[in-house]
Amino acid sequence: MAEMPSRPGEFELIARYFAPLAEAAPGAAGLLDDVATWRPTPGCETVLTVDAMVEGVHFLATDPPALVGRKLLRVSLSDLAAKGAVPRTYLLALSLPDSIDESWIAGFADGLSRDQAEYGIALSGGDTTATPGATTLSLTAIGEAPEGTVIRRAGAAPGDDIYVTGTVGDAALGLKAIAEFGADDALARWPDLVDRLRLPRPRVGLGPALRGVARASADISDGLVADLGHICLASGVGAALEADAVPLSEAAVRLLAERPDWRDAVLGGGDDYEILFAAAPGMAGRLAGLSREFDTAITRIGAVAAGPGVTVRDAAGALLKVAHRGWRHF
Repeated sequence: MAEMPSRPGEFELIARYFAPLAEAAPGAAGLLDDVATWRPTPGCETVLTVDAMVEGVHFLATDPPALVGRKLLRVSLSDLAAKGAVPRTYLLALSLPDSIDESWIAGFADGLSRDQAEYGIALSGGDTTATPGATTLSLTAIGEAPEGTVIRRAGAAPGDDIYVTGTVGDAALGLKAIAEFGADDALARWPDLVDRLRLPRPRVGLGPALRGVARASADISDGLVADLGHICLASGVGAALEADAVPLSEAAVRLLAERPDWRDAVLGGGDDYEILFAAAPGMAGRLAGLSREFDTAITRIGAVAAGPGVTVRDAAGALLKVAHRGWRHF
């Protein structure tokens, strides 16, 4: 029987790899206590979100651990951004099998450290446990926004325009390429798509700038059609999505030219972590300015309707059937 890789004990790992991540969080007490404290800025309300990632579902065992750590943090930062919140601190829970050795943990912590510096956030606490199952990671991000300005899913009204930041479908196409051709070939042929899958780009700067502009918003995690459906359900409205208006990256266009049968992945694949939002028609000029300011495409892709549900139409107005409308865990 092969010998399992060794690693230090729980408290040694915390002191060595995670306590340094908490140095910029005064309420973390050096991760030497059971709790942490955090005080929001006066006049702001706290915005909380939690995400979990499971090996084999959200990341591959062969993915570099630094990228796993960065993705774990970024998917929660994307939730905050879509609400117009500024990130402040986070909590981390790790359930690790015996196959995870110290080098994996070191790489994972290094990824978190890099993104803490990029996004101005620090660790406040968490928990580490062993598991006989797959590696399971959970992160709770804490942010803040001025009172009364948080952008909810509810708030969209008939006649509003529907916008999305960046491009859609890269991560889902990258995942399909990995499943079809293997990770090495997919990375060699479509590195940009695999990169988007492994490392989301949360719109942390742009998100707070949408306060007072977006009436309703969500980040795209389950898929464009599914997350638009979440906004519609919360707002009590429907939506008409224009498939040909959905922005694609150059890499996605090239891959779809080879595999047009994968087009549904753009609309229903998920893992984009772009901001999807509804805004009044009069906001087009302001949004164009924000697009220039943050060097991020902001594209109108449809309109809010009075009737329930999300319809998808092509450039000629014909109704399209989307076989896979989004991710469901259950």
